[in-house]
Amino acid sequence: MWYEERASFGPDQIGTQAPSHADSGFELLQGRATFSGKILGGCIDSLYYIFDGNRYPDEPELCRKYHLFPGAGDWEGRILLLESSEEKMPPTKYRRALAFLREAGVFDVVSGVLVGKPMDRTYDEEYKSALVEVIDTPDLPIVCNINIGHAQPRCILPFGVDATVDAEEQVITFAER
Repeated sequence: MWYEERASFGPDQIGTQAPSHADSGFELLQGRATFSGKILGGCIDSLYYIFDGNRYPDEPELCRKYHLFPGAGDWEGRILLLESSEEKMPPTKYRRALAFLREAGVFDVVSGVLVGKPMDRTYDEEYKSALVEVIDTPDLPIVCNINIGHAQPRCILPFGVDATVDAEEQVITFAER
């Protein structure tokens, strides 16, 4: 199941169930169904502003100066986690965000990409098309429709822990520490 975002958070909503919908589980867009690595990534909206100065003109310069975005070597063998916010990034901007990551060399070195379900499934198909077209690496596994990030329900995926994604079995397992 997945749940629609509430339009109101007032006291009258206490005890009111959000509308729910059947879910189809993990969706493998391309690549092999099983891949491993440590997860690294986050909200694509926030990552976008590391590279684009339209909202905060000094952010790209500050991020470069203080090395806030991991270098290509830091992404080696990682699983890139991307999820989108309640701002519901338009598809053209989503494509630019992916292009920034491509230009940074991320897609050349990660073992796979996990993509959270967009809030209310807004732009779901457009985002999937953008992922395949912009990343443009057919062997790189891309798994979408994961319940992470801003959409409901949401789960937490730990960073820095060895993980294995199995899209056929619909599981992500983590190594014991």
